[in-house]
Amino acid sequence: MSTPYPFTAIVGQDDLRLGLLLNAVSPAVGGVLVRGEKGTAKSTAVRALAALMPEVSVVPGCRFSCDPVSPDPACPDGPHAEAAGVSRAARTVELPVGASEDRLVGALDIERALSEGVKAFEPGLLADAHRGILYVDEVNLLHDHLVDLLLDAAAMGASYVEREGVSVRHAARFLLVGTMNPEEGELRPQLLDRFGLTVEVAASRDTDERVEVVRRRLAYDDDPEGFAARWAGEESALRERIAAARALLPRVVLGDGVLRQIAATCAAFEVDGMRADIVMARTATALAAWAGREEVTADDVRQAALLALPHRRRRNPFDAPGLDEDKLDQTLDEAGPQGDDDGDDQPDPDGGGDDDGGGGGGGVPPQADGDRTPPQGQGGSDTPSGAPGGSPDAPGRSTGAEQQPVASAEPFRTKMLSVPGLGEGAAGRRSRARTEHGRTTGARRPQGALTKLHLAATVQAAAPHQRARGRSGRGLVVRRDDLRQATREGREGNLVLFVVDASGSMAARQRMSAVKGAVLSLLLDAYQRRDKVGLVTFRGKEAEVALPPTSSVDAAASRLESLPTGGRTPLAAGLLKAHDVLRVERLRDPSRRPLLVVVTDGRATGGPEPVALAGRAGRLHRSEGTASVVVDCESGYVRLGLAGELARELGGTAVTLDELRADSIAGLVKDVTAAGRAA
Repeated sequence: MSTPYPFTAIVGQDDLRLGLLLNAVSPAVGGVLVRGEKGTAKSTAVRALAALMPEVSVVPGCRFSCDPVSPDPACPDGPHAEAAGVSRAARTVELPVGASEDRLVGALDIERALSEGVKAFEPGLLADAHRGILYVDEVNLLHDHLVDLLLDAAAMGASYVEREGVSVRHAARFLLVGTMNPEEGELRPQLLDRFGLTVEVAASRDTDERVEVVRRRLAYDDDPEGFAARWAGEESALRERIAAARALLPRVVLGDGVLRQIAATCAAFEVDGMRADIVMARTATALAAWAGREEVTADDVRQAALLALPHRRRRNPFDAPGLDEDKLDQTLDEAGPQGDDDGDDQPDPDGGGDDDGGGGGGGVPPQADGDRTPPQGQGGSDTPSGAPGGSPDAPGRSTGAEQQPVASAEPFRTKMLSVPGLGEGAAGRRSRARTEHGRTTGARRPQGALTKLHLAATVQAAAPHQRARGRSGRGLVVRRDDLRQATREGREGNLVLFVVDASGSMAARQRMSAVKGAVLSLLLDAYQRRDKVGLVTFRGKEAEVALPPTSSVDAAASRLESLPTGGRTPLAAGLLKAHDVLRVERLRDPSRRPLLVVVTDGRATGGPEPVALAGRAGRLHRSEGTASVVVDCESGYVRLGLAGELARELGGTAVTLDELRADSIAGLVKDVTAAGRAA
């Protein structure tokens, strides 16, 4: 086993270390989500935490880590006789994003279950992580079905396996730690709320600190054991401090005054539910114990809010996490304890009031110096919303001058746009597909490992051979060749590629605001349906890829908000650029089917025969079977119907901005016509 990097040797990253240490002191805090750019010691810090966790006492031979003092009465390895427990180090179990369901929850030996009638259960990662740490790197890329299982286990403290009439339950209480890069997409709100704390990390801009990071890392890579030995003293001292804080924790008093501050803070920031209040209370108590105090102070409440609330305030995936500290201080002052002022009116400039040799931290996600720029145009954006000069309300008037970006209109719930046919792409919520989860539609011979048994088909395959196999007992003689895999139909995520017209004909202020609102609405829909998205824009003389296909829809929203308009309408260039993007993506991810969404009024100008070129580009997409929809942005009393013509060339469907709304009278669902189907 390789020597882990010492926790105390990590340079900087005070918030990250504090969040992890608070969970080591009080696992009831509920885990921590670490958000930040790549190469910021996220995984290193999580793996180093395991060496600081106190040992756990387990029942000898129990695969589910039962506590000998109070063993799980429903343990599959039980019942356990009274015996002395054995101590071992707390485990850190890593869940790969590509893990199967069986690897997470465990697997049944189907052959033994059918032939012998016994519950032969092989525990999964949830059993291994019981009373330890479950670490998910790139947790935002975890498949939906695994997220659902994690949510169930985190909520109930147990894992249930129900399969083919066989039921197994075992305890699964663990410290959930996740790391993610926000550029690759956001987490589902349900899983996000399951993390007690969140911290933002970023690489230091201080030259001396960066030098020290490199120096220590090189020293560790050259001699891991020798490097760890040099930090053994600091590691031992930190381990002892964690143990002392754990021992002090039950004696920490959470007074009514600070409890009122916690409730007032959660109410002021309009967080959903009551979990935030509970997590803040537990975090503030852990902070007091970490500082060696038996009473929670207002500073602890402030620090707890900065760690527990930012990720719970997001109303949509385009909101940047963070907390208004001025509002926080005002709320704490107004709800402060009456009559027992203990000097907490002024927040500690260090944010935590304790010094653990660099392990403290302000708990404030880095917002300054360009570390993170929230999307503009939402909730009072300061983005200029008008176009200088000209006549902004003249629909269809082409202008050669570039105009400033306008803010988007309010997003709305859109109709579901789906790709026709049956795909086999990544699990999602948009188009029909053959998946590992969903309703059973048939059976087939397994290709590789059996994951979902079709019981009836298996019995039917084995039944004719029972006499030849010498069956004499009650059990069915089943061989591996008899096993049948269930084929299931569910939903997949698609690649939604937006091709947005940003030319002068779209530059009317009200029209472009409505167009951006529509695209923003479709991006929200793509986020909820687990799609990848890309953005191609065209104006002037050319088209450009504003955002290559990515899982980060908030990045697409940010690019959309800063999109200027003006110039001619090179529609053909936009369609050809989209064709190039889709060609590359088909090579990179051939199972993910694309959906082309062209947002335009259908006009084409610039160059020789622009309309004919656009038609040929549309037929190119049609010949390759690309499902498409044209969002018709034409307005005014006189309509030329050019967007409808473009949709026919693409072999797709045209919808107006009004028809795009889910509550419009045009219908509840608008399916995209299959490319290649008769136009």
